[in-house]
Amino acid sequence: MLNRVVLIGRLTRDPELRYTQNGVAVASFTLAVDRNFKNAQGQKETDFIPCVVFRQLAELCANYLAKGKLAAVDGRIQVRSYDGQDGQRRWVTEIIGENVRFLSPKDNTSNTGSSAVSDDLSSFAHEVSLDDDIPF
Repeated sequence: MLNRVVLIGRLTRDPELRYTQNGVAVASFTLAVDRNFKNAQGQKETDFIPCVVFRQLAELCANYLAKGKLAAVDGRIQVRSYDGQDGQRRWVTEIIGENVRFLSPKDNTSNTGSSAVSDDLSSFAHEVSLDDDIPF
């Protein structure tokens, strides 16, 4: 069986970074991905796809991605459910990102404070893999 997704789109907002109770970094963001065809009115439609990344990849995405930046996410689709406060079952479909490629050019107007890292990351489309941080 195969569950693999590759998306290229622009972030609709800055990534939200949080940490689990065990200290694992989790970043979530939404990619706006244009469809390859136009609707009956001649306009392109866009899908807004929620993405989640973990560990070092989450921290890198939170530090170097921002609203409007172009990114490629390689991962898998996950569907989960939970009970809302009103007792209704809610379903969530999201992409669990395993690799992220930063595709936007360097933003010369931002000052991150760590210019060596920033210059190194922005000199090419940087790929980070979930495998980079697995300790086993």
